[in-house]
Amino acid sequence: MTYVIAQPCVDIKDRACVTECPVDCIYEGERTYYINPSECVDCHACEPVCPVEAIFHEDDLPQRWAQYTSVNAEYFEQPLHGQDHPLVARLPPQTSDKKGIAAFAIRKEEAADVDLWFPS
Repeated sequence: MTYVIAQPCVDIKDRACVTECPVDCIYEGERTYYINPSECVDCHACEPVCPVEAIFHEDDLPQRWAQYTSVNAEYFEQPLHGQDHPLVARLPPQTSDKKGIAAFAIRKEEAADVDLWFPS
């Protein structure tokens, strides 16, 4: 089993999922991110941090985005790294409201050290 990044990520690319992934299985295309199904350890770390709710367990992927299971897998079967899957490349420009996204993402461990930056 694996997680899948669907259409809400296209043209948003927040990076929170990349920062949170403990095995670095999320790769960047031109317009979206892709999860390598052979590297994903099904840890669930990426899903809750996605501000546009674009990441789903493959069993929970909404029907309207069902093709993204194969889109993520095919991205790693062909030499597309750095580009996008043809389905994503053909999409018109996407916009979405980011749901309370901070200007930058940091790891939980770094957030715990924030008081060291601003001593009282």
